[in-house]
Amino acid sequence: MQQKITPNLWFDKEAKDAADFYASIFKDSKIKSVATLHDTPSGDTDIVTIELFGQEFTLISAGPLFKFNPSVSFLVACRSKEETDAYYSELSKGGSVLMELGSYPFSERYAWVMDKYGLSWQLMAFGNHPISQKIIPTVMFVGKVVGKAEEAVNFYVSVFHNSAVGEIARYGKGEEPDREGTVKHASYTLEGQEFGAMDSALEHKFAFNEATSFIVHCETQEEIDYYWNKLSADPKAEICGWLKDKYGFSWQVTPNILDQMINDKDEKKVARVTEAFLKMKKLDIVALEKAFRGD
Repeated sequence: MQQKITPNLWFDKEAKDAADFYASIFKDSKIKSVATLHDTPSGDTDIVTIELFGQEFTLISAGPLFKFNPSVSFLVACRSKEETDAYYSELSKGGSVLMELGSYPFSERYAWVMDKYGLSWQLMAFGNHPISQKIIPTVMFVGKVVGKAEEAVNFYVSVFHNSAVGEIARYGKGEEPDREGTVKHASYTLEGQEFGAMDSALEHKFAFNEATSFIVHCETQEEIDYYWNKLSADPKAEICGWLKDKYGFSWQVTPNILDQMINDKDEKKVARVTEAFLKMKKLDIVALEKAFRGD
């Protein structure tokens, strides 16, 4: 069964190198496909699909327009201190440390690092707590949307199927600048996949951007229309299947058939499809199929 929601990571030119790097660190990992689109606004664009612990990620090389920041991080659920330390050693090389490796009230072993590409990872020993998903995308609401984490979680759960709100830890008195009752950490599932959310009222010099987005894989045009209408809140941000929701977070609503088209061995077909979808806002399956056939 295909993963419904896939994190999409935007690199300048390093998508292939990053894919090799992550696949070398995490177990049960592999590179599934590599495609190159020509004549895009960023020139030649590499699209690499990988699996880490059986979870799918898409990495693209699409120019230096966007940079990763800690508003989106990936929590790695570790079984032991030793596993946490091993990932810390690999992921912190050439990067930076946001929270030092050590013992915290919520975990006996934890660290928050930015790797050499700028991507953020939270590394946490879960001890005896059950682990059903090894890598959990975690979204931090800061600046203009701080205090909106719980509202956003409830909104996403209302949009996606097979979804639910999990445990919520809240800030209490004396934890200023965060307001009492806002979200210290919330867990939730969308389409059976685990995600995390948190508020942070500290002063941050970043916000959501297109460097990290979530791809929603759709089988039909009806599905595309549904998610597009539910999620899109900024008409100016609608381009090539990309949109921004009311919290400023980026999503891509994409038909599964497009993945097959851009990985086709016929370069002329791929070129026609690329030219077609670059002109679209919401993606149109019928129009893409016509372009693919050359109609």
